[in-house]
Amino acid sequence: MIGIILAFLFVHMFDTAGTLVTVANAAKLLDKDGKLPRLGKTLLADSTSMLAGSVIGTSPVTSFIESTAGVNAGGRTGLTAVVVAILFLASLFLAPLVSSIPSYATFPVLLFVATLMMKNLTQIDWEDMTEFVPAVITVVIMPLSYSIADGIGFGLITYAMLKLLAGKMNKQNISVAIIALIFILKYAFLGVH
Repeated sequence: MIGIILAFLFVHMFDTAGTLVTVANAAKLLDKDGKLPRLGKTLLADSTSMLAGSVIGTSPVTSFIESTAGVNAGGRTGLTAVVVAILFLASLFLAPLVSSIPSYATFPVLLFVATLMMKNLTQIDWEDMTEFVPAVITVVIMPLSYSIADGIGFGLITYAMLKLLAGKMNKQNISVAIIALIFILKYAFLGVH
């Protein structure tokens, strides 16, 4: 069970962290060092809501990358969440109408969200191969595996390997190397989902 628990932990943690940083960047909420203030409290709120949702039997209650579309449309406060909640409540009555829309009709919206996320690639150091190769691996693996967490996992593995091979491994990269090793073990023993 430890392997399964670790897999769920890392998948959810990296999925949420990647989503939060991307949405915060779109909302210009990152500090001048590019870090998300109060990340610990944000992750605690997300994990608490995920736990509460699973206890009462709802679908996952977590942050989703589609929130960047709302942020880019101007939504940056809790009022946006309240309006969305009211619209979701109203959508219960419109469910039969919405179910008549084929699933392939959502493709343009998902493509639009993906293009909004691509602007973050401009912040990558394109002169340092140990920086841009893992970023490209991450971006390519995410849609191919249908998983943000797997994209981050392969990106971290690539990042740690390239830093080690280039002799650029330093103290702050040690934690990345440990997480990359855990991902390697996860993929070796549990496979890619």
